[in-house]
Amino acid sequence: MMIGDKRIKVLLVDDSPVAVEMMRRILASSDEIEVVGTARHGKEALEMIPRLRPNVICTDLHMPLMNGLEFVKEVMARHPLPILVISVSVYEDNKENIFQLLEAGAIDVFPKPRGVQLGQSTKFSSELIARIKILSGVVPFRKPKKPAPQARGILRIPKPCADSDDALPYIEALNRRLKMIVIGASTGGPQAIEAIFKGLPADFSIPIVCVQHISEGFMVSLVDWLKGRSKLNVAIARNKERPVPGNIYFAPDDKHLKIDKSGAFVLNDDPPEGGHKPSITLTMVSLAEHFMGGVLGVLLTGMGRDGAEGMLSIAQAGGATIAQDEDSSIVFGMPGQAIKMGAAKYILDINKIGKFLAKIECMEKNLAYER
Repeated sequence: MMIGDKRIKVLLVDDSPVAVEMMRRILASSDEIEVVGTARHGKEALEMIPRLRPNVICTDLHMPLMNGLEFVKEVMARHPLPILVISVSVYEDNKENIFQLLEAGAIDVFPKPRGVQLGQSTKFSSELIARIKILSGVVPFRKPKKPAPQARGILRIPKPCADSDDALPYIEALNRRLKMIVIGASTGGPQAIEAIFKGLPADFSIPIVCVQHISEGFMVSLVDWLKGRSKLNVAIARNKERPVPGNIYFAPDDKHLKIDKSGAFVLNDDPPEGGHKPSITLTMVSLAEHFMGGVLGVLLTGMGRDGAEGMLSIAQAGGATIAQDEDSSIVFGMPGQAIKMGAAKYILDINKIGKFLAKIECMEKNLAYER
């Protein structure tokens, strides 16, 4: 991915000379990337940004004088740029600070192999180059928000649910109770998912299944981080476990998540689907086959098309579907593909999706009471 027929300019921020040299060699293998500078800590890097004008910043977490978290906050306040955090902290017990970096504005996190493995891992090399190419197309400044497309049909707002300034459209003509909500996300997903969870009340009664593409080793930390940001219980799904109301379940690392005829989770080791394991599409298709129109699918920010066909299967089964809009997406690949396929019934800003789900659930309770 060239930027205006020029190479992607990268600034490396890491206090390890060995790590910097290894990453410099890796990035030099790509004709599309140029390392324009290196810094030993955030304070030094901040002084270099106006002069070097990088397209992407790669930073470590633990550094002297100014660590990665302080650095990300300063960059986003002064010179908003796409930031990739590359750290060995993924191997440590306390990874809360990694997700604080995402909260502060970093786009993605990536585990850095230890020592000599850094220069010997072909997987790390290829993924590092791929992620930098993805981030080079990210624009941290959000464009002015466009009004979310309004659904056709009758706008019904039960009085107990009309407690928001945003009169979001309800799903009209719900013929059956919603049994499950499924959310898929990739790059930028942790921040987007956090925004949704914040909008859900403690008595939210529809089980939620989430499939998040994230580097291996981060899932447990992601779930732990989200537990403190949701009124609902957040956990990693277990094999043969039955989903229950008030719970949010995440597909574990390197396992596909489906549901069997009895309604219990099934974790399997089938090959990656479309390059992904877990696959958003496989989970969505499985839930649509089991619950039919009782599924609501949500597809959030992410590169590629995983989840688009899964959303289509939900729509074809009579379920409801929501895609995150382009303006609030870090990467518009996955939701954009779903929209192109006609799989998304609603297109909403990320800050409205949680409220929308809460209103749907409230409407469901009202309809159940009326019955």
